[in-house]
Amino acid sequence: MVKAKRSYERKDRLIQEKRHDAYQEQGKWPEPTLCTECGAVFSKGRWTWKKGAQIAHHTTCPACKRFSQKYPAGTVVIKGGFFEKHRDEILNLVRNIGDMEENRHPMERILRLLNEKDHTLIETSGIHIARRIGEALARSYNGDYSFQYSNEASNIRVVWDRSA
Repeated sequence: MVKAKRSYERKDRLIQEKRHDAYQEQGKWPEPTLCTECGAVFSKGRWTWKKGAQIAHHTTCPACKRFSQKYPAGTVVIKGGFFEKHRDEILNLVRNIGDMEENRHPMERILRLLNEKDHTLIETSGIHIARRIGEALARSYNGDYSFQYSNEASNIRVVWDRSA
């Protein structure tokens, strides 16, 4: 005996997207495409710093869009008494990680470094660089390190704190 499908099942359910990020590219750019802001080139399905290619198309890359619209994907908060005493050394480490990541991955950049009263806020164009900065601080200087992704996993907030 085969059971019939129930007729009282709801058919009006809302299907949620797995991840919604307005800066995530929905399709592929035509190749090669040059970012008019930073000079990154979209080639072979990814953004690179490749030079010398014959450029046929121009656009603004997602990282430059985030910078111009002041909408970071990652936020790193650095605070505590230890940070105040070793500010230059710690910010030098952060800049070195930022430079290293930007050289490898053009879409992972430090957008802004904002000094507030009791902490420093670092805004990044990608979630991976924000997490790497937090991990490097925790590895190098110990302290309390935590991170939290947004519901869609398109944004991350990293907090590093060391009081003494």
